[in-house]
Amino acid sequence: MIPQANPKASYEAHKSKIDAAIQRVLESGWYLQGQEVKAFESEFAVWNKLAHMIGVGNGTDALELALRALEIGPGDEVIAPTHTATATIAAIELVGATPVLVDSDMLTYTLQPTHAAQVITHRTKAIIPVHLYGHPADMNAILDLARAHGLKVIEDCAQAHGACDAGRQVGTLGDMAAFSFYPTKNLGALGDGGAVGCSDPVLAGRARAIAQYGWRERYISEEPGMNTRLAEVQAAVLRCKLEALDVDTRRRQQIASRYTSALKDKVSVPQVREGAEHVYHLYVVRHPRRDALRQHLTEQQIGTAIQYPRPNHLQPAYRGRLGDVGQFPIAEQITQEILSLPLYPELTDIQVDRVIDAVLSFAS
Repeated sequence: MIPQANPKASYEAHKSKIDAAIQRVLESGWYLQGQEVKAFESEFAVWNKLAHMIGVGNGTDALELALRALEIGPGDEVIAPTHTATATIAAIELVGATPVLVDSDMLTYTLQPTHAAQVITHRTKAIIPVHLYGHPADMNAILDLARAHGLKVIEDCAQAHGACDAGRQVGTLGDMAAFSFYPTKNLGALGDGGAVGCSDPVLAGRARAIAQYGWRERYISEEPGMNTRLAEVQAAVLRCKLEALDVDTRRRQQIASRYTSALKDKVSVPQVREGAEHVYHLYVVRHPRRDALRQHLTEQQIGTAIQYPRPNHLQPAYRGRLGDVGQFPIAEQITQEILSLPLYPELTDIQVDRVIDAVLSFAS
């Protein structure tokens, strides 16, 4: 079986460096808020072309922390796409704000700015564009909309480390950015991890304080905070993988290019908006007989996944409260047709050929 994702392969590709980094942390006797986290925050900030980076426990915490730092909470509305990981919506509710969902663009699967414009009210305080699957949201249009209405923009970069829009790296465009280092991400830890980035030193200072109980002075809470930290061992692992991220991204793009060239007449392949650079966290195709295609690929020993099988407005936790059937037709259609093919830097050319041949042999 060729798995759809393979975090173990990532570990094995960097095994000697990762093992040495972990041993270094174990022998240091310092496991939280030490030199590894400080070094990773600095290195990742430079790589992202951001002035400030705060390591946190996971990507959901990163979104929650960004919202708190921007003083968004009860009574406020935050616009987000319905077609995204539930973490995006959960973070909004964790700060007491109300998610206002909108539909997606059919080609890029990211938040549709024209739909966002239609739901802005006097309570709207922010927009969270999600750079889904590794493709940047339409940031020029989103930023124009935000400026026109005085809204904050928090970029959800969980799946898009290094993606670019109009020559600028995602995470540098909005007011704040949230990153995830879940093991399958383009930059993945060996467990949970996340980060919040921004260029404003005041926002960065506030976010860092909120991340640890609202402390600016130890044991003195200046405001209500939370407890979210990136572990030293995870930071050490991420430093190893960050060194290889540019090379890994190019390999992802090479594999995606081969898939697109071979499969474009068989399935709907990912589209890249002009001026955007896709980093292919996932290679997502569409087919009207998705379930039959998936079964065929399983029989051919090709792993697949559906990200995500149900838009958030139809999740049991939110249905009837944040939307209902028929309200977001593009997202509802997308989720019936999408399928993620295997894509990670360690895939061999022979494995890529097997995936291509398996898809082409599907009797559509």
